[in-house]
Amino acid sequence: MTFKNKVQELLDVALAERPELFLVDLSINDANKISINLDGDQGVNLQDCIDISRSIENNLDREEQDFSLEVASAGVSSPLKFVRQYKKNIGRTLKVKTNSSEEIEAKLVAADEDKITLEWQAREPKKIGKGKETVQKKAEILYQNIKEAIVIVSF
Repeated sequence: MTFKNKVQELLDVALAERPELFLVDLSINDANKISINLDGDQGVNLQDCIDISRSIENNLDREEQDFSLEVASAGVSSPLKFVRQYKKNIGRTLKVKTNSSEEIEAKLVAADEDKITLEWQAREPKKIGKGKETVQKKAEILYQNIKEAIVIVSF
């Protein structure tokens, strides 16, 4: 079993014990630096990272293979990658870039297995007369058409 496979197996076991957490990214470079990014249905706290780190580190032998291990939560500015991440962010504002280079900043109101639904208000020219009016907009975007989606943090 390769080092990477062993790490992946240990991570799978650790995450099976914590079903509210899920893997966003795992990378192991040539110098055996292991970087793990996690997310969770209710977010990820420091203790979650410590628990996963210990679970992996305690089952690897540094005498056999030298390594460094970093377990972190997916950052606020990290793009969303999985349906599970979209679902946990329903009600929040996203900045979505589509494959057709369109950018939409809107509230995520729904997410299913195929698409997301965004709602926002826009100022558009009146249909009759001069000036602009505020209109309610809604868009459904298939995941395959999303180039990047980032949660916009508001205070």
